[in-house]
Amino acid sequence: MRISDFSFNLPKSLISFYPYLIRSQCRLMIVDGNTHKLSHKYFFNIIDEINSGDLLILNDTKVIPARCFGYKNSGGKIEILVERILDFNKILVTIKNRKNINIGTNIFFGYKKKIMSSIIDYKNSFFTILFHNQINSAIDIINTIGEIPLPPYIKRFKNTLDTDFYQTVYKKKIGSIAAPTAGLHFDLPLLDDLRNKGVNIDYITLHIGSGTFQPIKTIKIEDHIMHSELVEVSSFLIQKIKSCKKQGGRIIAVGTSTLRALESAYNSSAWNKNKNFISDTDIFIYPGYKHNVVDALITNFHFPQSTLIMLVASFVGYKKTMNAYHEAIKHKYRFFSYGDAMYITFNKHASYEKVVA
Repeated sequence: MRISDFSFNLPKSLISFYPYLIRSQCRLMIVDGNTHKLSHKYFFNIIDEINSGDLLILNDTKVIPARCFGYKNSGGKIEILVERILDFNKILVTIKNRKNINIGTNIFFGYKKKIMSSIIDYKNSFFTILFHNQINSAIDIINTIGEIPLPPYIKRFKNTLDTDFYQTVYKKKIGSIAAPTAGLHFDLPLLDDLRNKGVNIDYITLHIGSGTFQPIKTIKIEDHIMHSELVEVSSFLIQKIKSCKKQGGRIIAVGTSTLRALESAYNSSAWNKNKNFISDTDIFIYPGYKHNVVDALITNFHFPQSTLIMLVASFVGYKKTMNAYHEAIKHKYRFFSYGDAMYITFNKHASYEKVVA
């Protein structure tokens, strides 16, 4: 397939630049994977789609204030984006304006530039930064000097709302530079209602990296090389998934990151051995992929030509996906991170669908 197969014209007016103040009151499109039926509801209606005995799996990653500004010896200002915290005093970053940045370059952060660091390595477009402060950890420093890295298409000043609303209410493990946006629609009352209905809820961790914002640059999508991200799926959850399916329950993934994490675990030796799966994954899921774990997917409306819309197409079918997106535009759904949501049931014939470009 070609990247152009996933093109569509999106009116700028449908791009959501601000969050819903009541998370669960965003709109919800329901896509039946076995039919062509679409229906239009609100996100709090998701409780009517999920049954007692189903297992709802969310990504509990927490967004770090990964955008930081520092200064070189010359006084020149630079912007960094933290990709990963490596250990107590080291971080992996990309640098936006990296002219004259080399191994050995000193960078100064914080009030009166008192926090000193040095570039100690460069590989695959990422720099490793060492903080010379031996008292405060790297995450403590980032929490002091950084800001929440809103997606690059949100071209506005940071709002105080973003500190809370660009995080899920169940965030736990620090390490993401972008929110698992499908989870932004859940609020605590809705999660309580689901539990009271008998829905099981559990978590994976996938720390979303900067690659999620990078466009595909190949003509054929099969030639694209996916970025790598850290995943954790516990042995307890693997056993829980198997038990749920055995008892006739469904696995419902909240977000493409959750689906990717579960498929990564399934494709590892940890799955059959019921062991913890902790690893980097660069799994790229696009049409033709045979899904193994998830029965329904909750996700947002994604960018044209993105790896995320390709994953959706692999799950429900290319034609159903593009039709749903055109209907979303027609019905003026809001797109991207702060936008509206989809609830999609799996189409078992999706992997056999032929696409004529």
